[in-house]
Amino acid sequence: MKIHPSYDTAYREHAKHVWAIVYRMTGSAQDADDVVQDAFVRAMVRDPSATSGQREVEARAPQATDLRPWLTRIAINAGIDLLRQRRRSAYIGPWLPEPFDTEDESSTPPEPGADCRYDLLESASFAFLVALEALAPRARAVLLLRDVFDYSVREVAETLAMSETHVKVTHHRARRIMATYEADRCVPTRELQERTRSVLATLMAHLAAQDVAGIERILADGVRTLSDSAGEHLAARVPVVGRKKVATFWAKASAGKIASEMDVRMLNGLPAVMLTFALPAGYSGRSAPRSVITMRLDAQGLVREIHTILASRKLLRLFGGPAPDGAGVARAEPELSKA
Repeated sequence: MKIHPSYDTAYREHAKHVWAIVYRMTGSAQDADDVVQDAFVRAMVRDPSATSGQREVEARAPQATDLRPWLTRIAINAGIDLLRQRRRSAYIGPWLPEPFDTEDESSTPPEPGADCRYDLLESASFAFLVALEALAPRARAVLLLRDVFDYSVREVAETLAMSETHVKVTHHRARRIMATYEADRCVPTRELQERTRSVLATLMAHLAAQDVAGIERILADGVRTLSDSAGEHLAARVPVVGRKKVATFWAKASAGKIASEMDVRMLNGLPAVMLTFALPAGYSGRSAPRSVITMRLDAQGLVREIHTILASRKLLRLFGGPAPDGAGVARAEPELSKA
């Protein structure tokens, strides 16, 4: 298919915006990729005279030079549908966002905009995305459009086919639900990035040395760890809470593991560790061959939360493909699922 130059220009102008909306709606980089492609295919092939009765999402395809409002409606409604589908399905264990590389954005953390409550980097952080899980899909859309993307009440009402009064009420309720996050926001400043990098290095050193006491010293009292394997790999299926329990859990989980590759990358605004494990061919255990470890610090610089992403689907984009044969851990696995 020959692509009209105006749509090629529109893609360069709007694709990043559409991707950013869908990722924050769903916490999935792959879903965001799919929606961006689908939205622009619709824009290229749709008959401009056609209309859609599906909540006016595709009311009348605009000219390529005026695509952003139309694309935003598609992105938001696709995000709402994807969220509802995920919440209807039985997810095994804790859900965590799919990590994505923010190295370029994180090199110069943006200042909060005058009219935005949260900037793009903060709104992509694990802390923010996990907090959003408390919101219903439509309330999530309203909060993101108003407080991250700086849409006016009227623009949100038009995008979501809601009255302006309904938008205001929904927005007020969404902010009230986000009050716990607001009390202790995670803003990825350069200072926080450097502190996180340092504590992450300390944690990895203690894990390598199997130093449980050392691990405990860097943990906050109410620390918790969440592991997302989507039921695919051996992992804790409930959060592990408390300094002693978390330190013991991590010491056991890391015992005997040998990483063939380890890389510290800026993911979702903060440093994280990417690990690939080595094992002999023929290994048939349930340990994840790859993982990403992120953390959140409290005001004192202690670890208040550790996130581990093990689910293969959530790591494909980041690692660049499926794990090679022979990746994994050559050891007997402890039973961590009941921790």
